[in-house]
Amino acid sequence: MNTQNNQATEAAPELLMLGPLPPGLMLLLQAHYRLHPLWKEPDRTAFLQLNGGRFSGAVTMSRHGGQADVMACLSGRVLACFGVGFEGIDLEAAALHKVAVSTTPDVLTNCVADIAFGLMLATARQIVASDRFVQAGHWKTGLFPLANRVSGKRLGIVGLGRIGATIARRSSGFDMSVRYHGRHAQTGVAYGFEPDLLALARWADFLVIACLGGPTTKHLISAAVLEALGPQGFLINISRGSVVDEGALVKAIANGTIAGAGLDVFEQEPHVPVGLLNNDRVVVLPHVAATTHDTRAAMEQLVADNLAAYFKTGQVLTPPG
Repeated sequence: MNTQNNQATEAAPELLMLGPLPPGLMLLLQAHYRLHPLWKEPDRTAFLQLNGGRFSGAVTMSRHGGQADVMACLSGRVLACFGVGFEGIDLEAAALHKVAVSTTPDVLTNCVADIAFGLMLATARQIVASDRFVQAGHWKTGLFPLANRVSGKRLGIVGLGRIGATIARRSSGFDMSVRYHGRHAQTGVAYGFEPDLLALARWADFLVIACLGGPTTKHLISAAVLEALGPQGFLINISRGSVVDEGALVKAIANGTIAGAGLDVFEQEPHVPVGLLNNDRVVVLPHVAATTHDTRAAMEQLVADNLAAYFKTGQVLTPPG
């Protein structure tokens, strides 16, 4: 049997792994389940067709997704996802084959909101560039240029979900004015709703992207939106790289159309467009918004808890939504 080194007995449920998992999650799962790595199968299609009904469930990450062929193999079972993003999971196929799907929301919200403000400060106050200035010894021969204030500025948020709402609440500590854009206005929200994304971009000093990825938001941040944001505006993206038209962003940075950008996500990770590198007006991170010890442990535990709940009750704790 082509399985990982397991601690669970042969009688334990067997789970299909759609891709490599974090080490901590592997340890949690190996204590209770037998694990089979799908990506090591030489013929994925044939394996899934031959093994329909074999697995009690499957585990994936947002980056690995969950395709229709997997759902057919898992018919009537469960797919637990490590991550809050589910745009790569075929939910229609899951519903067709009655596969229960879970994600790991909420537990990463605070850390992602932290990074959003970290990127705002890093870009506007030129923290990374000024560090390089000192490290290179330039302070001995001159002063670092003036930067931009964050407090008291106008914050536009695209997507007022769990993370967007947390970013909005945090902004009160910076005395910022907040407006948001989404599919519809939300009830019980004190922030101003702006149905026109271009109008929000024109108004904002910082435009923070916190919406879901997927086809419906692909390149939502277009050349027109960047032009509306203008030469005094900063773009911050902590959602999904697909939401931003990276070609348009490279041109906007090169032409000075916007003041700068702070990015934790990209369209073709880990590949970052050359035009976004080695530029003091751009801060790039390797998709680390949720990668803290605290959040990683909480996400791993929630995957395990979702699986345990499913095998006990037939229901997952945190379905996509």
